Amino acid sequence: MKVGLLTREYPPDLSGGAGAHVEFLARELRALTDLEVHCWGDGEAEGVLRHRPAASLAGADPSLRALSVDLAMAAELAGRDLVHSHAWHASLAGHLAKLLHGIPHVITAHSLELPRPGGERPPGEARTREAPPGGARALAHWARRTAIESADAVVAVSRRMREEILAAHPALDPAVVRVIRGGVDSALFRPDHGTDTLERTGIDPERPYALFVGRVAPRKGIPHLLRAARTFDPEAQLVLCTGPAGATAEDDEVRELVTELDRVRDGVHWMTGTLPRPRLVQLLSHATVFVCPSLHEPLGMVNLEAMACGTAVVASAVGGIPEVVDDGTTGLLVPYDARRPEDFESGLTQAVNRVLDDPRGAARMGAAGRRRAVRDFAWDQAARRTHALYTELLTGPSHPGSR
Repeated sequence: MKVGLLTREYPPDLSGGAGAHVEFLARELRALTDLEVHCWGDGEAEGVLRHRPAASLAGADPSLRALSVDLAMAAELAGRDLVHSHAWHASLAGHLAKLLHGIPHVITAHSLELPRPGGERPPGEARTREAPPGGARALAHWARRTAIESADAVVAVSRRMREEILAAHPALDPAVVRVIRGGVDSALFRPDHGTDTLERTGIDPERPYALFVGRVAPRKGIPHLLRAARTFDPEAQLVLCTGPAGATAEDDEVRELVTELDRVRDGVHWMTGTLPRPRLVQLLSHATVFVCPSLHEPLGMVNLEAMACGTAVVASAVGGIPEVVDDGTTGLLVPYDARRPEDFESGLTQAVNRVLDDPRGAARMGAAGRRRAVRDFAWDQAARRTHALYTELLTGPSHPGSR
């Protein structure tokens, strides 16, 4: 079986959970099938073909540039038996390959969120306040809808994400939408007892700390966390790892809130830029509590990474997060209601302080989280389920390209 895996992000260019998902899924799928990865970027590697937007479209609408990559990908997929695309940036390439080469198309919808200004930028590059071109979102919406509603199978990364896909695309046959959850590499994400990363960044290893890891984006809920942190246990530190800083309204709001928080408490550490994975693992390992205040998450892989490092999690009870964090066992879930943000922030404060005030309980939650991550979220399990779906599409009554 020859499979083409299509994605925008792929190592070494990673900036979000979707890219990490593809990285680890591809690694496991290589043991099961003949896999060829098509991604954005430059350079060469065995089994990986990288593509760049058409040079003639430099400075054009970002969505047009993304679609030019899709055209290049589709042209290179001759000889593949099946194509599997991830997220909207590569979805049209999968659809075109289905039509052009007569092969099944599987699409993993990591989020139904449409791209924001600067969404076509290379991974890791800061966002700017550039105004979105008039039809950019319409083009992205069309590409995503066309690909999803014509796919032979749509993979949702959680049960909740499946419900959202079916609600957003009522034309879809529910039987086409399968749940295959993402995972975590528990050999990479495991407790690290070293302290060099803490010392290098000024974090006091003798003091407890709450940790946030994620992009500065509206759905990540960082402002709620920063307001809640004003009344965290004063002995605790707060560590934020947010990736490259940009020049958007969201970045400005976070800067202002961090400055305000610095005035009322010490031990606030804000790290920007891409953090090497070993340093991230050490920060996750030493955190007393990992905090995920997201307003929406299809699954929330970062919670799995914290759990695999043996750290208790406090997270919002939204999206697929309750399918990952076992409330009261591996962490605490906080209800979120957009109409009452102050209740959410108060709930975050209470849950974080509850974990900070009970180190033994936090350790028990961390140990339970590690066990759950290893048992239920291994990447080889996800790869086997994905490969079984490929086999079903290629050998079942609905033969290649029939939908």
